[in-house]
Amino acid sequence: MGSHTPTSGGLARAALPYADAAGSEAVQVYVGNSRGWALPEGDPEQDALFRDGCAERGLPVFIHASLLVNLGSPTPNTVQRSVDTLAHALRRGAAIGAAGVVFHAGSAVDAGHAERALRQVREALLPLLDATALSGGPMLLVEPSAGGGRSLAARVQQLGPYLDAVDRHPGLGVCFDTCHAWAAGHDLSAEGGMTRTLDELVATVGPDRLRLVHANDSKDLCGSTRDRHESIGKGGIGEPAFAELMTHPATAGIPVLVETPTERHVGHAADIAILKRLRD
Repeated sequence: MGSHTPTSGGLARAALPYADAAGSEAVQVYVGNSRGWALPEGDPEQDALFRDGCAERGLPVFIHASLLVNLGSPTPNTVQRSVDTLAHALRRGAAIGAAGVVFHAGSAVDAGHAERALRQVREALLPLLDATALSGGPMLLVEPSAGGGRSLAARVQQLGPYLDAVDRHPGLGVCFDTCHAWAAGHDLSAEGGMTRTLDELVATVGPDRLRLVHANDSKDLCGSTRDRHESIGKGGIGEPAFAELMTHPATAGIPVLVETPTERHVGHAADIAILKRLRD
């Protein structure tokens, strides 16, 4: 259990004390502007301190790529910048010992671009997947979106065509976000709803492709296509659904990270404690 972790002020200097205070057993970080295209190279000293500090604590590390990444965009410049951003995140991930790089599945944006969009995914991802697999670098982890806007993958069944587009390359894993799934129409709050959704996920992608979970409650209604996170148990999904998440066979041994609202470490510490209690 862990959280998305701030890095402002230095990767090791900011993230390691935050992880300690929150009781994190895994961490996720940005290595650039979450809503920009800048590709900073990082500080080698901070990289080494962070990598060694996480190794000493036994913390798996994940990178979340910029939220602007969209490999399905009809705008060529956006696609190229998305490829460059993922390549940068993979390089930075190798430098800090990250296990995976999370990116959003993206959107075709225009109805007439839908067929071309998945071909773009193939053309963009296959070279990246081959390169990181060859070098032993981080996995790429596709995260289904909250839906709407010609999403390429929102409901878990839509991951099937997405994976097929890259010939189900073994280097492409999946990050499952509970708030996204809820927003896309999976009723996780119904009795057995989380279990059914995870069963559908495994049936679609296979038993070994789920590599990360984002555990976020939601401020909005099921099917809203709105991605507004809430603290665990305080939103529409509710704590019983997260109990199902913690005990489902598909999540055994899989890092679970919260991206919930927080002030300093307080909110994340509380949410991580809830998930640990449900797990244990």
